[in-house]
Amino acid sequence: MEVVLINQAKDPSIYRYKKDFSAILKRTCDVLNLNNEYTLSVIFVTPEEIHEINREYRNIDRSTDVISFALHDDMSNVLLEEEENELGDIFINVQAISDQAKEYGHSKRREACFLFCHGLLHLLGYDHMEPDEEKEMFHLQDVILDEMVKR
Repeated sequence: MEVVLINQAKDPSIYRYKKDFSAILKRTCDVLNLNNEYTLSVIFVTPEEIHEINREYRNIDRSTDVISFALHDDMSNVLLEEEENELGDIFINVQAISDQAKEYGHSKRREACFLFCHGLLHLLGYDHMEPDEEKEMFHLQDVILDEMVKR
């Protein structure tokens, strides 16, 4: 399993999360009984960059905290011929880590891990557009994160 960090925001503090993100990926695979060796990229961006991505790819003209681009929309249709399976990319707004940690009263570490976990579940096909989907996805986030990173 590999998590590749790309620091487009030029924020040196993001490298502290690599170990956490790798552990979250492993825990997610354990919780969901996934056996593949997954790889993914996490791209840290500025609010302006994520705003542009959101506008261009989602037609939403505002900044957001995290956006995921899955390589495979439906993991059940993927035939794996290699040991590793590239899941896709997670874009995280570095300013949202600080802002939302303060807003929700928890650490920047918890917020960064939450955003990563949220994006990872999207890469794995989870969504929160419908109430039952949201309940399932948010429950999984708690199961994965609460044991690893305090609120």
